Amino acid sequence: MPEKKENQHDLSERSRRSFLVKLWIGLGFVALLEFIGVAAAFLFPGKRRVTADNFKTVIEAGPAEKFPLDSVTAFVRGKFYLVRLENGGFLALSRKCTHLGCTVPWVSKEKKFVCPCHSSTFDIRGAVVSPPAPRALDIYHVFIENKVVKVDTGKKIKRTEFHSEQVVYPESV
Repeated sequence: MPEKKENQHDLSERSRRSFLVKLWIGLGFVALLEFIGVAAAFLFPGKRRVTADNFKTVIEAGPAEKFPLDSVTAFVRGKFYLVRLENGGFLALSRKCTHLGCTVPWVSKEKKFVCPCHSSTFDIRGAVVSPPAPRALDIYHVFIENKVVKVDTGKKIKRTEFHSEQVVYPESV
């Protein structure tokens, strides 16, 4: 009888061991499939999904007279600042720092944009005052129709520095 107990114990030990071996092989296979899926997603990114917001690239900021001279107005939806310069011109500045892409807040007391990540500073026109930012803030196309300021956020315009041609002025009446 003792031999039968040893055989049963030996058989149950083998079946448990074979079950565990099969389980590890199965888990290894699943892990391999996950790795292949992640690698494929990295190497072959999918197309960007089109949503209703993607079509609305022109944002109506409001009447030109609504914006006081020498002011900065944040537009969260469009991810830009609408700047009205002292001379009455308009600029639409990107909120992203050109150094590492951090959101750059407007500090009204100091009259400049200060990046919280690495302390790059930009003047009201978006020009670099102190590095490490390599270039001026990107801008968006501004146009004025029927005395209403509109900003096309469909494409950022990269620039190295501020030029007076970048400013859009309302029509004089």
